[in-house]
Amino acid sequence: MKNYSAISEFILLGLSTDPHIQIVLFVLFLLIYLLTLMGNFLMLLVIRADSNLHTPMYFFLRQLSFLDLCHSSVTAPKMLDNLLSESKTIFVESCLAQAFFVFATGGTEACLLAVMAYDRYVAISSPLLYGQMMSNQLCVGLVWGSWGLAFVDALINILLAVNLDYCEDQTIPHFSCELSSLFPLSCSDTSTNFTLLLCSSVLHFFGTFIMIVSSYACIVSTILSISSTSGRSKAFSTCSSHLTTVILFYGSGFISYLLPTSGSLLEMIFSLQYSVITPVLNPLIYSLQNKEVKAAMGRMFRKYFHPVM
Repeated sequence: MKNYSAISEFILLGLSTDPHIQIVLFVLFLLIYLLTLMGNFLMLLVIRADSNLHTPMYFFLRQLSFLDLCHSSVTAPKMLDNLLSESKTIFVESCLAQAFFVFATGGTEACLLAVMAYDRYVAISSPLLYGQMMSNQLCVGLVWGSWGLAFVDALINILLAVNLDYCEDQTIPHFSCELSSLFPLSCSDTSTNFTLLLCSSVLHFFGTFIMIVSSYACIVSTILSISSTSGRSKAFSTCSSHLTTVILFYGSGFISYLLPTSGSLLEMIFSLQYSVITPVLNPLIYSLQNKEVKAAMGRMFRKYFHPVM
């Protein structure tokens, strides 16, 4: 048995060690974070205020906006703080808490995107029964199920990680704490933790991805059976925003988790895409590609700002 001295803090190396570049990055990512907050809060407000958007599709979109707020707020504030700080330290407990919420919010979003894909399939394949099949009770249950499954999955992984002894190198070659970056820092046996994380990722993220692919296979089959070109175009347009979000989320998420934890530039880019860039793009995607959301925004701005002008 070796005699190790336990550590209480980690050092997050972040995106750059150059002070001048750090200032530029701080301004850039502060702007992105503020736009994320504004865009997603605006989506929440518009969907809540406009009765025309009180449908299952927009109920799920509200949940997605709330999730993007949560997911970006888990990593962005600490990343911004470290860009201006010299120490760049984070307590072990805080790091584990951040890793938990990164895993939980990311897992919830994966489940929610699968639910939204099923919602689009029902809307296209059974438009007359859509309201009946996607009842309010079912929608609420699917959302709670998404949150519950992701949080239980994250909790199991974190509880195992809490029991690890972190007493080797303190340095995390990343701008945030994630489970995969913590294992190399431990002097305990992490084989069980790694196996559990791998199984969780395969079952949770790849499982929901298969569900999304299956839903879109059924959607494509249904669209091809529509005789009119305008009908096909209208059916596909209802899925374009969601499909774009799926590609951004799963594309960057899969690549960032498949890459080894080395702190390479490529790994940083995909991690930033997954945790910082995607949350700010989702409101733009749904507002620019969705006529109903654009119309609702127009009605809201005319209602509140036109009388003043």
